[in-house]
Amino acid sequence: MRAVTRSTKSAKAKGRALLSAAFALAALPALAREALVIGNARYSTFDTVFGAERVGAAALALRDRGLSVTEAANADASAMRGALARFVAGIEDDEAPLVVVLSGAFVHGPAGAWLLPAGAEAGDAATALTQGLPLDAVLSVLAARPGRAFLVLGESPAGAGAAPFLTAGPGDLEVPQGVTVIRGPAPEVARFATRAMPRPGAPLAEAAAELSLSVDGYAPDGLVVLLADDVSAPAAQPAPVADEPAAARASRDDSAWRRAEQMDSAEGYRIYLEAFPEGQNAPAARQRLRAIGEDPLYADRRAEEALELTREERRSVQQNLSILGYDTRGIDGIFGPGTRSAIERWQDAEGYAVTGLLTGPQVTRLDRAAETRAAEIEREAQARAEAREAADQALWDRVSDQGREEDLRRYLQDFPDGLYADRAQALLTDIEEQRAEQAAEQDRQAWQAARADDTVAAYRRYLDQRPQGAFAGEAQARIQALQGAGDDAAAREAEDSLGLGAVGRRLAEVRLSQLGLDPGQIDGAFDAETRRAIRRYQRDRDLNATGYLDQATVVRLLAGGLEGLFSR
Repeated sequence: MRAVTRSTKSAKAKGRALLSAAFALAALPALAREALVIGNARYSTFDTVFGAERVGAAALALRDRGLSVTEAANADASAMRGALARFVAGIEDDEAPLVVVLSGAFVHGPAGAWLLPAGAEAGDAATALTQGLPLDAVLSVLAARPGRAFLVLGESPAGAGAAPFLTAGPGDLEVPQGVTVIRGPAPEVARFATRAMPRPGAPLAEAAAELSLSVDGYAPDGLVVLLADDVSAPAAQPAPVADEPAAARASRDDSAWRRAEQMDSAEGYRIYLEAFPEGQNAPAARQRLRAIGEDPLYADRRAEEALELTREERRSVQQNLSILGYDTRGIDGIFGPGTRSAIERWQDAEGYAVTGLLTGPQVTRLDRAAETRAAEIEREAQARAEAREAADQALWDRVSDQGREEDLRRYLQDFPDGLYADRAQALLTDIEEQRAEQAAEQDRQAWQAARADDTVAAYRRYLDQRPQGAFAGEAQARIQALQGAGDDAAAREAEDSLGLGAVGRRLAEVRLSQLGLDPGQIDGAFDAETRRAIRRYQRDRDLNATGYLDQATVVRLLAGGLEGLFSR
């Protein structure tokens, strides 16, 4: 990741002030805390996918390995700073790893990056700058343990910047020497923090790659978060008052917890707590009870999470929704507001409960429906192509019999990329060349002056002066071409925004060639032949026929082969 030099003194001073306040608490009794987990899920206008339950699960996974953990869920500014202060106060002078997991909505600017407090308004720069948790402060703490310091960032797709001051996301971080930064979408980060990271000896790079997470800063081969020597058993539960052997009670505790997880309901977790109020799974049971009470879609959310959809599988879901006509506002493998809205509209149309969350059968039905619709689209395209070719041929038969200029121009107007477009243009060129030879010198000079200016005003001036001039037809055609140039510029800009690389462009040309649309040489360079092939494809499929690729065209043209085409 590119390092950015930060020169704004106020941001540095703010970070130092926060650290001073944190270290001032060092006089408190040492708590030997080695991990900090903060997850903010509830904001004023949106919810993220890293809620209180995930915070508790990540903290519990680290505690099970013997680490002392400071945790905060849906924390305001005061709670975040308090959690950081307690974490700092518990750091001892040893070689144990330091782990910080932060998840929620981030924003960044030239002078730093911040985790927004829960309840913040998206786009509120003042709140971010004065109440957000500065990542500079966290990195400064971690820099004290080079080689054993880890910052894990779970990014929510729902975050928003506050132009012109801030931009959504953590941005490019200035990572201190010896500090490792792992970052990615919040769902994958949650899996990493609860499953891969707590495993002693688990290679960090491999675990991150499996979840499509990026690793920056200190990342030598074989780096792990926890060594075998770092792990110790968590504090033991007080011995039960009853005479029941500890092993037997632990076995009953495990069995009761498995039943509660199978039920995954408020009733199931209450039954467990009634039997084991101080059991080893009691904290997790209370966290899930709180989550169920706060989230009316808890069961639906848990069902989708249990699917453990990979990023590629989520891209496939977004592609299927797009083929069916539900715009997801991007095919990036992140289920943000656009994708959730598309899922809701599809569920409503199909008679499902409208939750915006998918079940396994719904994913299967989406896939089959999209496959069927894709086949229908191709059949419709073939029928349109055949009908258009027949109309093309019929008009050319009439035009070629007479060979009049106005008929040739009408043919090109109706079929600019038609079967005989090149022939019609060649005939028109011959006509214009003959006319040029016959035109009067004054008319020729006026036309050359208009061509030299090559503006709509110049051609209209020529037509006003010579409505019957030798070049009147060509002047009208040039006016239409210039007036359409603005649309071409907008279409080109939309194509560029897709981020297609050379490989994506060549795949598009291969697909056009397979469909018999003759895009010219397969070289990734979109020339006039390629643009004509794209326009034919778009017209046959009732798309906006600009000759430039847009998202709707790419989804249909490259259905089943989108992965890896986009640079973002």
